[in-house]
Amino acid sequence: MNVMNDIRPKSAAANTPKRGADMAVTNARIITADDVIHGSLAIADGEITGIDTTGVSHAEDFEGDYLVPGLVELHTDHLENHYHPRPKVYWDPVASVQAHDAQITASGITTVFDAVRIGSDADSQQNLGEHVEILMDAINHARREDRVRAEHFIHLRCELASSDAREHFEAYHTYEPVRLASLMDHTPGQRQFVTMDLYRAYYQGRTGRTDEQMERFIAARKADQEQFAELNRSTIVEMAHAAGITLASHDDATVEHVDEARENGVRIAEFPTTRAAAEAARKAGLAILMGAPNLVRGRSHSGNISAGELARDGLLDVMSSDYVPFSLMQAAFAMPDAVKGTGLPEAVATVSRNPARAAGLHDRGEIAIGKRGDFSRVALIGGLPVVRAVWREGRRVM
Repeated sequence: MNVMNDIRPKSAAANTPKRGADMAVTNARIITADDVIHGSLAIADGEITGIDTTGVSHAEDFEGDYLVPGLVELHTDHLENHYHPRPKVYWDPVASVQAHDAQITASGITTVFDAVRIGSDADSQQNLGEHVEILMDAINHARREDRVRAEHFIHLRCELASSDAREHFEAYHTYEPVRLASLMDHTPGQRQFVTMDLYRAYYQGRTGRTDEQMERFIAARKADQEQFAELNRSTIVEMAHAAGITLASHDDATVEHVDEARENGVRIAEFPTTRAAAEAARKAGLAILMGAPNLVRGRSHSGNISAGELARDGLLDVMSSDYVPFSLMQAAFAMPDAVKGTGLPEAVATVSRNPARAAGLHDRGEIAIGKRGDFSRVALIGGLPVVRAVWREGRRVM
């Protein structure tokens, strides 16, 4: 997996909490990069300063629970669910960020890239540009006022076949929290839904369109792709590189898709839908990201290749919670059983160290001296992890 350049310098707007006082944890099963050790952890000025196999006094007793590095989430759409919870209902945007953050933090996630769609949704009658600006401003507002417990960045999901994708990207890509952008194309009959039968079944079931309405919708989406996708791609790629934004491809299905991604300077292959695409991504040096819900369920909800199958063949680097925040922690503890030969440190790396490195965040993602004091206390009860407490930079946030 390629190691990215460091992230852009933070401005004063970044949400850096007051670092916790010097502290220590003892009687913990500490998950490091290579092992699980029973011992103690010391934190000073927000950073890890010591890892020891002996117990210490005057420390927080984990009573044998796991000490898990803070999880790093690169692609979650969950903020939009809090802001737009029902048709025609839009919640207070800052309150939506806080509700989203509470669920994220309670899942052991200490760094999150909130995915915000760029490019109008053909299914929606809303003024997308207006709502994108509202959400972006709400994230910035929550960061500045220390309203959130996890560290929030922004991931722009760029729908290339939309008429206004370039316009929206140009307007929003210079927001300080924007560190990641994905190149997406949900045109019928390719990538996520390779067969038209799967596409029709999914979208007709969701929208209730008649067969005739569905055919008109499909024709219009294909026309949009032909008119807008290529120019949007080239322009967004150029702007992203100029701004130092890490690029991801989305739902690559063919070797040609991966070749295009590599030519565009993409670093992360999000949710490849076929083995051929995953193998091509590995050869191209891209970090391969798959959905944690896919691994937990044992299959893709779209009928594409399973995350477990790719993991068994060494073709999975990063997991994302996508639409279920807690699935990230759940998948990490489930992977050793689902993927023979995978140890817990390796599984946890897919939700902590590997995504941190893929996004250019080299100061976090693992329990190691000099790294940020981001971690959670996790018990395993009946095979399911339970997050009991969370620390970010040595400060308890949950």
